[in-house]
Amino acid sequence: MKIQINTDKNVSGSEELIASATSLISKELSRFSQQITRVEVHLSDEDANKDGDNDKRCMVEARLAGMKPIAVTDHADNHVQAVSGAIDKLKTSLETIRGRLKNY
Repeated sequence: MKIQINTDKNVSGSEELIASATSLISKELSRFSQQITRVEVHLSDEDANKDGDNDKRCMVEARLAGMKPIAVTDHADNHVQAVSGAIDKLKTSLETIRGRLKNY
């Protein structure tokens, strides 16, 4: 499973942020690693440099072998929380898809 982190111009893609996000994604999606070929993460700050509630956005797109990609988005007060929220949503979607595939 390849993980790619992208940031917009308002987010500094620090090594610490990228390492933290990559580690969290690898750990949380490890049980789906056979089905997922690539995960793309897009981090953005919707209010630029202004302070605001839930202005940090994380969009995660998982590309599954032989299937269409799945994309989820989460907003939070910081990027770590946004990544975590998006990963939780992605895991729910993957479980739903896995359940549907078992029924066939």
